[in-house]
Amino acid sequence: MLALTAESIRSSFVNASRKEASVAGIPDDLDARDWQSLDYFGWHDPKFAKRAYVVLPAFDGTPTGIVLRPADSAPQRRQICEWCRDTRLINEVVFFAARRVGESGRRGNTVGTLVCQNFQCSWNVRSDPPMPYDGFDMAADRERRIAQLQERVASFADMLVTGR
Repeated sequence: MLALTAESIRSSFVNASRKEASVAGIPDDLDARDWQSLDYFGWHDPKFAKRAYVVLPAFDGTPTGIVLRPADSAPQRRQICEWCRDTRLINEVVFFAARRVGESGRRGNTVGTLVCQNFQCSWNVRSDPPMPYDGFDMAADRERRIAQLQERVASFADMLVTGR
């Protein structure tokens, strides 16, 4: 993922009003991030408890920022993140909803998904599980997991923007 600035993040939001984008709490440590190891950038707003954000890599040539709202209650049972599909269950998964783009979103339509609560999917897909058998190609499996995460994140953005 390309390095982001506060300005590029604020201008990337596709499902936020100008006011929402201008008051979004952007992390202070953007220059200290390891952007090469991120497939998307996600964080919780320190000012608004019920707001989180993700910025996805270039969609139509520019980063796509999405405002998310976490569910009011936790799932009744453990869930698997829809993006990284990490099965080791070392992290909590939360249902996030995002307002659709355009007229559909103004009418209140949303898209929802289960995602790691602290947006650690990029770390999850790069962390190798125990070796399942001798001769298993761990590097190829890691690359496959990274590619699948990138596909799922792009698919979520496409669904939000195009409605398909």
